[in-house]
Amino acid sequence: MYNVSNEFDLKAQDFGEDFIWGVSTAAYQIEGGYNLAGKGESIWDNFAAKKNKIRNNEHGQVACDFYHRFKEDILLKKSLNIKNYRFSLSWSRILPNGIGEVNAEGIEFYNKVINCCLEHQITPWVTLYHWDLPQKLEEKGGWTNREILNWFEEYVKVCAQNFGDRVKHWMVLNEPMVFTGAGYFFGVHAPGRKGIKNFLPAIHYATLCQAIGGRVLRAIVPQVIIGTTFSCSQITAYSNKKKDIIASAKADALLNRLFIEPVLGLGYPYQDLPILKRLKKYILPADEENVVFDFDFIGIQNYTREVVKHSAFVPYLKAKIVEAENRNVKTTLTGWEVYPPSIYKMLKQYNMYSGVKKIIITENGAAFSDVVLKKKVNDSDRLYYLQAYLQAYLQQVHRALKEGVKVDGYFVWTFTDNFEWAEGYYPRFGSCRFQNAKTHC
Repeated sequence: MYNVSNEFDLKAQDFGEDFIWGVSTAAYQIEGGYNLAGKGESIWDNFAAKKNKIRNNEHGQVACDFYHRFKEDILLKKSLNIKNYRFSLSWSRILPNGIGEVNAEGIEFYNKVINCCLEHQITPWVTLYHWDLPQKLEEKGGWTNREILNWFEEYVKVCAQNFGDRVKHWMVLNEPMVFTGAGYFFGVHAPGRKGIKNFLPAIHYATLCQAIGGRVLRAIVPQVIIGTTFSCSQITAYSNKKKDIIASAKADALLNRLFIEPVLGLGYPYQDLPILKRLKKYILPADEENVVFDFDFIGIQNYTREVVKHSAFVPYLKAKIVEAENRNVKTTLTGWEVYPPSIYKMLKQYNMYSGVKKIIITENGAAFSDVVLKKKVNDSDRLYYLQAYLQAYLQQVHRALKEGVKVDGYFVWTFTDNFEWAEGYYPRFGSCRFQNAKTHC
């Protein structure tokens, strides 16, 4: 079991003057205003409206009400000396039908957010796609329809043309492994599709869209800094048995290598994950070249490690994750193992790719339990654990930095507690929250 130290001795200056510090959020998780000012329906609006899809049948229709309170939130960031703010754009707020007519009020909203950030010396880092596909496009097949290459290109062009004069840092996709796996294989996230027949095309078209988004930005706003983000977890074999080692290699290929290796020109990891050979059904002659893009940085998003063992009963993978609660280890509220060395291991793993120029940690954080009594949040334990957790992870980041890893920044997830997808408002990831007109961070 990993023991988190209670000594908070690291300082920002230990990482160097140019190290980037910031906070992250995502549109559907904080904005609210789900049907205001011309916004179209997204797959998360649709999914959350269905019974028993979200814990306690909660939704993001209001969420943190960032749509109305963005100035207040940005001023709070300024008061905390936060210099970098990563947020995403809602595709259906900008293009209500996914393509076609642009919603001027949606453009105006994001112009206000961007301008407010700049006015207060906060650098905007914009994510183009953080899981909220327009529902109109899902009705045409969503990420399983090759036409999404054209739909996404159109959307990125609109964003680049309207915001590229002021936004100098962009991320194309957020965690494609998660939105394709959870949304198009397991069906536990929007749009709720299941099965390999949905998962495989979604994988390939998302991989192509990574590169398409990068090329569009480079063509329209050539001087900006462009990245994309990947979820990742250290994979540990349950035992030294050959079958567990093979299972862990398959899990690593699926969870950590599937989307980054094609963009670097290395192709899909067919050898370690043979099921991926079925992707060839969807690959056209020029695709292997078109999935490649020279990103300025890669964003990694790490929360835990996974221990993996062989399982004859798991289709395709023949591997399963051994849940942390069954391993007698410290866990977060979401059931993830508290294991800070995981971020060090993933930084080292991604740093080994020669095509990776820089790495920025675009998400890292945790949720710990607290108690709400009479609309007041009693979270002294949560705040302590959050501080201890982040300090322990930052110690591992600093360790990697000292060893020459190309890590240039760290964004905590998240700024305020928010809608956490299928878990609703149960896990509180926020580093800040409002309580009786006071701010606790």
